[in-house]
Amino acid sequence: MGIKGFLKSGHTPTLFSAFLYFDVSFMIWVLLGPLSVVIMNDFQMNEAQKASLVSLPILGGAILRLILGWLADYIGPKKTAQLGMLVTVIPLVWGWLFANHLSELYIVALLLGVSGASFAAALPLASRWYPPQYQGLAMGIAGAGNSGTVFTTLFANRIAQYYGDWSIVFGFALIPLVITFIVFTLFAKDSPNQPDPKTFIDYKNVLKQRDTWLFCVFYSVTFGGFVGMSSYLTIFFFTQYGLDPVRAADFTTICVIAGSFFRPIGGWLADRFGGVRMLLCLYTIIGFMFAAISFLPSLDKVIILLFIVMMSLGMGNGSVFQLVPQRFKEEIGMITGIVGAAGGIGGYFLPKVLGNLKLVTGSFSSGFLVLSTVSFLCMLLLVVAQKQWKKSWMISERREQTLYNLNHMSKTRRFVE
Repeated sequence: MGIKGFLKSGHTPTLFSAFLYFDVSFMIWVLLGPLSVVIMNDFQMNEAQKASLVSLPILGGAILRLILGWLADYIGPKKTAQLGMLVTVIPLVWGWLFANHLSELYIVALLLGVSGASFAAALPLASRWYPPQYQGLAMGIAGAGNSGTVFTTLFANRIAQYYGDWSIVFGFALIPLVITFIVFTLFAKDSPNQPDPKTFIDYKNVLKQRDTWLFCVFYSVTFGGFVGMSSYLTIFFFTQYGLDPVRAADFTTICVIAGSFFRPIGGWLADRFGGVRMLLCLYTIIGFMFAAISFLPSLDKVIILLFIVMMSLGMGNGSVFQLVPQRFKEEIGMITGIVGAAGGIGGYFLPKVLGNLKLVTGSFSSGFLVLSTVSFLCMLLLVVAQKQWKKSWMISERREQTLYNLNHMSKTRRFVE
């Protein structure tokens, strides 16, 4: 389980390429989150409309992830990722040069979901190179590309303020996208262990399985919580605490860093202690933190609470995807698309819950209480699911890992001798 073993077991250039592709895609996906508080100067929007603007890219990502998940199995993750980057150019150019009305901006927001669908290509691209005992770390490193959110929250509003124009930010986003496309094309490779393309019947069979829906629920809370909060926090700081757009985005950056950089740690800890144990602990922490935030404490206190929440959500993402490849080895591209789509749907509803309840009640408190309740319910659901998993696939998984370790030790002993 050491770093040397990890590096020898897979393909590092592909893992880096998957991370870079995911990083830039995530940066573009959440572009409207921090920019929304600048855009509202040109378009009059109520709380529900602001929530819709930042949640539409997440919805688009959820829908398109199913398509990219299928393509990842049919034409391979590398070609799927390249296609995704090419299509992402469309909303960026549209937002930069042609979006002059709120209705057009909604369309741009929905199309930005193409970059959010990158999960369905990036994660299988990395995962298929690594054996079971390194899945958590490999998926965590590739998934740490959600750190792209940091670049958006840190620079988007600054660029808009410097040029006096929010639309030019879309033009600047084309630069890292083109660079990433070139690097990805040169260094990424599909694993030789590619599964056969899946049919509609295969999808139907996977969707019939209870575990598919359980993982969808779990990921809709961890990833949905992370991406939803990443998109909405700038609005929250701007509205609740009266911060200017740049400062509000800066505080969002602090919180996003926690979720982004703790994701691989969550995967590593899940490899070490088990994904189920990690998730039980993390859902409990998330539930209590959201409950505390519902009291809307002072700015310094709420930042600490949000930092812990985002850290836990990020680690939860790594923990969920430590379990998914173990349960669905042959359907990893397909299940990544399905579970990833569920995560996107969770991220779509989170801003809607906070924005709409703020519009109805005049306060963010009720929205955070709803999020707290959902977290605790997930914890209880996982307790029930674990009892069944211990009787089924977790047993065979432990046997397979034990055999792999014994074979690896045997090969090492022969090499030494």
